[in-house]
Amino acid sequence: MSDRSRRSFLKSLGTAAAISASNMRAFSGALTETSASFAVSNVFPNCPPLAKSVFYPFPLGAIRPKGWLLEQLRVQAQGLSGHLDEFWPDLSIESGWLGGPGESWERGPYFLDGLVPLAHLLQDHTLLAKANKWIDWTLQNQASTGMIGPSKNDDWWPRMVMLKVLTQHEEATGDPRVIPAMQRYFAYQLGELANRPLRDWGKYRWQDELLSIVWHYNRTGDPDLRHLAHLLHLQGYGWRSQFDNFQYTKRASAKELGLQEGKPLPEIAMQTHGVNNAMAVKSSALWWLFSNDPSDRGGVERQLALLDLYHGMPTGMFSADEHYAGKNPSQGVELCAVVENMFSLECAIAVLGTPAMGDQLERIAFNALPGAFTDDMWAHQYDQQPNQIECTEGQRPWTTNGPESNLFGLEPNFGCCTANMHQGWPKFTSHLWMATAQGGIAAIAYAPSELRTQIASVPVRVEEETAYPFEGEIRLTFRPAHPVRFPLALRIPRWAEPPAAYLNGKAIKNVRAGEFTTVTREWKPGDQVQLTFPMKVRTERSYNNSLVVRRGPILFSLDVETEWKKLRTRGMTADWEARPTSAWNYGLLTNGSELPHTEKVRVANAGDSVFSHKGAPVSLELRGAKIPEWKAADGVAGELPQSPVSGGGLETALTLVPYAAAKLRVTAFPEIERSRSTTKKS
Repeated sequence: MSDRSRRSFLKSLGTAAAISASNMRAFSGALTETSASFAVSNVFPNCPPLAKSVFYPFPLGAIRPKGWLLEQLRVQAQGLSGHLDEFWPDLSIESGWLGGPGESWERGPYFLDGLVPLAHLLQDHTLLAKANKWIDWTLQNQASTGMIGPSKNDDWWPRMVMLKVLTQHEEATGDPRVIPAMQRYFAYQLGELANRPLRDWGKYRWQDELLSIVWHYNRTGDPDLRHLAHLLHLQGYGWRSQFDNFQYTKRASAKELGLQEGKPLPEIAMQTHGVNNAMAVKSSALWWLFSNDPSDRGGVERQLALLDLYHGMPTGMFSADEHYAGKNPSQGVELCAVVENMFSLECAIAVLGTPAMGDQLERIAFNALPGAFTDDMWAHQYDQQPNQIECTEGQRPWTTNGPESNLFGLEPNFGCCTANMHQGWPKFTSHLWMATAQGGIAAIAYAPSELRTQIASVPVRVEEETAYPFEGEIRLTFRPAHPVRFPLALRIPRWAEPPAAYLNGKAIKNVRAGEFTTVTREWKPGDQVQLTFPMKVRTERSYNNSLVVRRGPILFSLDVETEWKKLRTRGMTADWEARPTSAWNYGLLTNGSELPHTEKVRVANAGDSVFSHKGAPVSLELRGAKIPEWKAADGVAGELPQSPVSGGGLETALTLVPYAAAKLRVTAFPEIERSRSTTKKS
């Protein structure tokens, strides 16, 4: 893109594609930053002339998991995340990131980007030793020029990931080697980019380095970092321009993308690539810190709205298998895109303070993330589908992916997700709470946890007890060392109607769904805030006017009975296929606007694996009927019938479980109007 073109789109506030009012309304109600003093310790506010963020993430380790979230991280550590380096060649001692002759590109840094936070959150000494081995090699073997990483690969992209790893390591340990090493690397890169500019993946993922530049600038104030940021922006792809003039409104095909075996991806393929887009969600927010241009500030909301409008999935993700794939729920999305989209939302909400981004983050975290793993997290999918009726080797109507893409295994289709999937749960945990620009704290997403920080030099501990997202009751207990005044911002989910909040038993006024509620007071030891978010069973319209059932942030899917078959042993794990042993082609019966149902709820215990088939604490019973004409085609559920449909088979009870608990599932259902179906029950 030319300088003139870039200046043009930076100034543009116009829109080139229509976005429905409902899509745009989803991003209203954001907090705004103020110039109030900053009093939260161990958090670095943006150093001028950077614009001020609304929130600032706490350093790794300030938030600790409890309850079911702690158990989920333990399951992860006991699965692939804790053992992958023991048998996967790309992470062996041969790795170039350990000085060996092996893989020297992104896989080592990807793995560490999840392993480092997982190890510190669990305080697992075995995992910490594993992570430190890689970090020590990187810091001890920095070239005299300032370059880091394996010398046989000089691509900028994997260094962008390793910089994120180093920032997390420094936050958790205070390692004095990190900031000087990053300083030398940034100086080297600034001098090199003119002759060796961004290319390929780095060109499309430049915003991931921008995050580390902001982190480093807030600690050093080095003005050269601003020059480096502007150079990355100039050489990097203009994501905001793509969404100001969005052209990719339909499912892509390999022919349209110009893909050729053995050749680099064409530009159009990079622009429609799912993981690139997921990483790019944070780009406009991060660049706004430098540009202070209001149109950059609105870029994230526009990108999310357009992706949802043309490619949105019920899980809160957009389809991409491997490229934009439209809204059909039989299309897939890559696990790499899931974890990267989560991280982008965590970064974007920190800058912008938009509550709807917290809603979307939870929807992805509680559905798409665990839905792509086996219950023990020893196997994962490359592509997952909202309507997923079998996971077998065979050609699917993916945009470009191969026949293994929805198997559960070690590295189905391609090994990038095997390396990159580990960051999902740990980074979600680390962003549950953030500091506010007003010197307080904010609840960004909800899960059992404990925050420890200092406000105005007073140690403060906040305990969060909850079975959320399966129950709508959340109790926050404040334990400051002695009374201290600060604001508390609470994200109220948009679906929570009517929400309620209580301070020491007394109702808090003006609590509105879809906004942040702020309480500023002197907090005393033992103060409690109780949140109540009514979890009514609701339906949403999706592809071909189908019905999607949700309760709070959890989606509910028909649990198709499944037969698992091991295809091959893969070191300490295996590749698995899953075949259906019960019918899946059901529609839901409705009665006008009502969806008759029965809820079965039990309280989730701290030891429960709540997203597993056995441990899911909520199920629903609804009435449905089989739709014989809805058949499988090419290993997927065929074209979803346009709702409402007439006819249908015998009325029957259908059990729906949380999306992640059903590995074979139907999530988007045809609607059968009761008046059009038989009333005879099975």
